[in-house]
Amino acid sequence: MFGVDMPTLFAMGAPSQGGSGPIWVQFLPFALILAIFYFIILLPMKRRQKKVQEFREALKVGDKVIMTSGIYGSITKIDERSVQLQVADKVRIEVSRAAVGGLQGQDPVVQDSGSM
Repeated sequence: MFGVDMPTLFAMGAPSQGGSGPIWVQFLPFALILAIFYFIILLPMKRRQKKVQEFREALKVGDKVIMTSGIYGSITKIDERSVQLQVADKVRIEVSRAAVGGLQGQDPVVQDSGSM
């Protein structure tokens, strides 16, 4: 068959017997990449999410906040999912609790999603 005899054809397809080592050594680079991915990307992301969640749970009436949209206001009422802000005299708006970006005069807790 095309100038190759049968024993040579079988020898070409046979797995090598020498020195491949333990199977776990072959997976070591993959495990190393996963570990690097976890420590550089996933762990800091989890810490940041926990910090944001703790900030939002600690909000109270009277806090002066800035929304992620840039609106400044003072919290007048807090529900489980929303907050009511007073943005001017006799002007109150109700917004999602998740839209609160930080306290006025401090660095924002919620990072801008456009910077990623």
